[in-house]
Amino acid sequence: MKIASWNVNSLRVRQSQVENWLLDQRPDVLVLQEIKMTDDLFPEDIYAELGYQALWSGQKTYNGVAILVQDGLMIDSDVIKAIPGFEDPQQRVLAATVDGVRIVDLYVPNGSEVGSEKYQYKLDWFAALQEWIAEERNRHEKMVILGDFNIAPADADVHNPKRWQGKILCSDLERQALEKLLSLGFVDTFRKFNTEGGQYSWWDYRSGGFARNQGLRIDLILSSLAMEGVAQDSWIDTEPRGWEQPSDHAPVIAEYL
Repeated sequence: MKIASWNVNSLRVRQSQVENWLLDQRPDVLVLQEIKMTDDLFPEDIYAELGYQALWSGQKTYNGVAILVQDGLMIDSDVIKAIPGFEDPQQRVLAATVDGVRIVDLYVPNGSEVGSEKYQYKLDWFAALQEWIAEERNRHEKMVILGDFNIAPADADVHNPKRWQGKILCSDLERQALEKLLSLGFVDTFRKFNTEGGQYSWWDYRSGGFARNQGLRIDLILSSLAMEGVAQDSWIDTEPRGWEQPSDHAPVIAEYL
């Protein structure tokens, strides 16, 4: 099973890019973040023509997540569109079981800046996520959590660790929250196959960040131990970041037996 994640930063703007990427890569599952559209505008028919079933949870202007699944794979009825018990009007979560694998698509809050109200919201959101994932983990042995985590796990995932030290996306509390999630029985799949630094999934539009490879690895694929045991590879496809009018994120991919 080939599973991928891509923060498209507006599906309206990047629709043709997603179509082209699907035709080229043919993932079994592609999860999207920041689709930035209401449910009624989601282009379900276009994906059906490409051979994909779609689930989505949209929102006007901001946020929004979707899961695309190749025809022939079974989607169970246990779809979740929010963290249970956590009141949040923002559409950031979508979970479904695909051919026995629990897929959780996340768009983690950015947090704005350390110490701000949005930062506290991010930490509270992550704490609620951990409680829910712990319950999900008890119900699903095969599980993959992926998406835009808005957290760089370690200094190796940051182009200039000294400049980013203690700042948003790299603060100690954010990294500790991610570690707690991993401690529930998950593995950072990319790091299973790639140990060197300098590989990123997000580059700021400003200051030629992509051309200079000044980025962060904040788009992650976390595999449960059962899935980690059958993982074959994981990589970041940087090509779409170089396309005309690209998202500031690149797709991340993992392959499993």
